[in-house]
Amino acid sequence: MDDSVSRFWDKYISKTTSYKVPKKAQQWYVRHVEVFIKTLKGKRLAVVSAADVEVYLEVIGRKRYMVDWKFRQVVDALRILFCDIVISSWARDFDWQMWLDNSKDLPEDHVTIARTSSVENDNKAARGSDALRVCRQTFSGLFECLIKEIRLRDYSFRTEQAYSDWLARFILFSEIKSKNDFTAERVSLFLEYLAVNRRVAVSTQNQALNALVFFCAQVLKLDIEDKIVFQRSKKPKRLPVVLSRKEVHLLLSGLTNPLHNLIASLMYGAGLRLMECVRLRVLDVDFEFMQIVVREGKGKKDRVVPLPETLAPRLRAQVKQISDLHRKDVNAGFGEVKLPGALERKYKNAAKELRWQFLFPSMKLSNDPQSGKVMRHHLHESGVQKSIKKSADGNGINKKVSSHSLRHSFATHLLENGYDIRTVQELLGHADVSTTMIYTHVLNKGGRGVKSPLDA
Repeated sequence: MDDSVSRFWDKYISKTTSYKVPKKAQQWYVRHVEVFIKTLKGKRLAVVSAADVEVYLEVIGRKRYMVDWKFRQVVDALRILFCDIVISSWARDFDWQMWLDNSKDLPEDHVTIARTSSVENDNKAARGSDALRVCRQTFSGLFECLIKEIRLRDYSFRTEQAYSDWLARFILFSEIKSKNDFTAERVSLFLEYLAVNRRVAVSTQNQALNALVFFCAQVLKLDIEDKIVFQRSKKPKRLPVVLSRKEVHLLLSGLTNPLHNLIASLMYGAGLRLMECVRLRVLDVDFEFMQIVVREGKGKKDRVVPLPETLAPRLRAQVKQISDLHRKDVNAGFGEVKLPGALERKYKNAAKELRWQFLFPSMKLSNDPQSGKVMRHHLHESGVQKSIKKSADGNGINKKVSSHSLRHSFATHLLENGYDIRTVQELLGHADVSTTMIYTHVLNKGGRGVKSPLDA
């Protein structure tokens, strides 16, 4: 090997070590760079542009074998190459973090893709610890019956996951051996254990109760609800975390990832939940009426929310980018997307139409765990959550900030601006106005509206 080439790789490996890349992974970093250099066909690294790197990442993002962790490894390998070895002028301004954050595959049990599988497959691919998975396999018949009953009533997939998890935990705690062991006394002991030993919130204990009562009533045909006697959890109900307008501005300005910034801005500007936002499709954004259609929100309800005028140009640009990306996917033999419900069977070609593409797509294609087809899902919501927390911490916002805090702030600021609570209820998609009433704590009512006698 030429001495200059040897020195190049020694320098590169040394730099990966300084970034604490594990030794086992260093050889793969080198391999990723070698593959990239081969695609240049003699072109010098010094003249490689940001556009060249973007095209390369787009191309390898369509490879069937390119799982998310390997793709992020390629991005990081090229980042070190151009930022620390070649030191290209564009490299520091290149949004490496966006490619790293927005390329995570959706897991098999993710709410967007899981419901298209059979009951048996869902049961086999269940989440949780090894003990919970063994429990599901041992009592697979009971879990399949539970899932069938849930789907007959069209409950949400989150409810399906929660009820299945509580059943597994109850079976393990009570050392269930057969159907005859499901008694009101055992359920009572389990619920009391949750309150006394685990000190869970009231809502958590109620969810466990609902899950076990539903299972006993609908699967085992046992009426035990009136026989369950237990100590209820007494954890207080917390008020929502609301940001001031200044804090919202600080939080949004600290989100350097363009897609994460746009998603967070939409959550605050339109009162969207995080999953409602990342699952938006091109057809859901109506620029003519300046509105966004939220389909199958919480409780399987559709609703319409306002499209913030300040975000309209950015959303138009986002749709243009999706259109270009989708055209390239189609030309490469891909371009399909997961469709909701049974639309895929009803409209055979809809999966390749631009209107059904996700508004916030992943940076890479991935194998759909159910159909086996290569599709472009939406980006994983965990990246947005991490970015919001990082921005809050970095800007000195000393509140327990989450993505949902933006939705809370949307509702609170609307009420402060004089909008009536029924309007806010409709925009948030609340079934009961009492749920919306919690945001009145920031208005001049109750304790906040009282003037301290010390100030008189």
